[in-house]
Amino acid sequence: MEIKDKLGAIEAIIFAGGEPVELYRISEATGIDMGTVPSLIDLLNERYSDNGSGICIKKYDSSYQMCTVEKFAPQVRAAVETKRSAPLSNAAMEVLTIIAYNQPVSKGFVENVRGIDSGSVINNLIEKGLVEEAGRLDVPGKPIVYRTTNVFLRSFGLGSISELPPIPGQENMAAAIGGEEGEFSQLKL
Repeated sequence: MEIKDKLGAIEAIIFAGGEPVELYRISEATGIDMGTVPSLIDLLNERYSDNGSGICIKKYDSSYQMCTVEKFAPQVRAAVETKRSAPLSNAAMEVLTIIAYNQPVSKGFVENVRGIDSGSVINNLIEKGLVEEAGRLDVPGKPIVYRTTNVFLRSFGLGSISELPPIPGQENMAAAIGGEEGEFSQLKL
């Protein structure tokens, strides 16, 4: 397969996927080595940039997704007229922060940190696609644990959770409230 065809195949797969497409899936579908695919995606992005394209391919952890270029966001919003989501409340931002920095976590963990019932806030974040179920803990009652999604990463302009800024003066929320970090080791996916 010529490089032109390889680039076209990768571009078509990522475009058709709509959602982020895992690197291994792109490699399997094209027969291109996993180590080569990222450099070919870089070539596609260079082409887009050189031609002033309104699209690019973004990396999210080990996945790739075709996106619009950020500078054209106002025009895209105006043309698509998507349903405007209400901004996140302070409570939602607080819960989202707790989940993002300590994931996967149970509702009980979030409520322990906040000191207030957080079930409806978590459900709201699930509806917005920012949080999802990540399995259950292997403890009595088998509570559901939650983690952030790729929608969260895109919404906050992150490539992965590791890009979250550090919390000033606090290394780990779980350590701050004590005794909860053991629940993470008992996760059953």
